[in-house]
Amino acid sequence: MSKPFIKIEKLSKQFETSNSTIQVLKDINLNLDSGKIIAITGPSGSGKSTFLHLLALLDKPTKGKISILGQSINNLSEYNKNKMIRDNISIIFQNNNLLSDFTAIENVAMPLIIRNKNYNYSIKQAEKFLKKVNLGKRLKHFPSDLSGGEQQRVAIARSLISETKIILADEPTGNLDYKNSIEVFSYFLKLKQKNKIIIIATHNRELANKADYTLSLSNGIIKRENG
Repeated sequence: MSKPFIKIEKLSKQFETSNSTIQVLKDINLNLDSGKIIAITGPSGSGKSTFLHLLALLDKPTKGKISILGQSINNLSEYNKNKMIRDNISIIFQNNNLLSDFTAIENVAMPLIIRNKNYNYSIKQAEKFLKKVNLGKRLKHFPSDLSGGEQQRVAIARSLISETKIILADEPTGNLDYKNSIEVFSYFLKLKQKNKIIIIATHNRELANKADYTLSLSNGIIKRENG
């Protein structure tokens, strides 16, 4: 039997405040396989974003272990952590995290440029992916010139161009209308067919129902539903 893409063992995360300890995640055990779209649901403040940040190597667990592609990420050096992110993980942030001094096409090309791909090739690829999210006429606009929904689609195109094995999305359709939400999900379906894993934190019940299965997060505990 092949190893899971992501293996989570006894994972806990807590935050310390001046007068209390907040337990966000409690003793979570999961095996997450490739070729799946997985929705994470739960009320605001339940820890969905915290869970994604742990998988994205942007935060460290208080206890427990995460392995990605068979490699434990708990004690990676800064170099190897950055290499793991660059080579294997794409993140769609809730607040877009676009670079304000760069155009839409430059923002989307950035993951390829960082990997030392040819500049002209990177720009051509970025144009192709922006057209896939219906932004072919906004290539040279800066983020400040785009609507919230357009900025989100730029962020989605930026994650798609990386062609990583793991895509983590925090409310990826939160600023999109129904038509664009459905189109974005269709891109995720195509990625799933390429044996990738897509993990989406969402409040959108219709979007969650289109996933292969749902992980429901409440009171620090994750339960698998409908699959």
